[in-house]
Amino acid sequence: MANLLKETAIALKDDWELVLPDTLSEDAILKLLADRVVKILEQGPETFFQLMYRLDISEKKLNAILHDPHVADKIARLIYDRQLQKIQSRHVHRKKSENSDPELQW
Repeated sequence: MANLLKETAIALKDDWELVLPDTLSEDAILKLLADRVVKILEQGPETFFQLMYRLDISEKKLNAILHDPHVADKIARLIYDRQLQKIQSRHVHRKKSENSDPELQW
């Protein structure tokens, strides 16, 4: 689990220009991400929605939380969870390809 946290943090750091603390925790990452979401929302909806589209975050999920008083925190959670999903998927696919028949690989 620690590796997943670290991989997720690094991916989010690069994509969202986060300055990560020395001690990584999910809560710390979510806080930094929520602060960044606020800044992006202040730039205007076009930039924000382009980023959400690029991350493949469901419009239905976004619409459900856009009027919530803690919208930045909830969006940060959606972003974090989506990035975590991507990393877990890569791990599963990597293991499958490593276990496949070498003669069938290109």
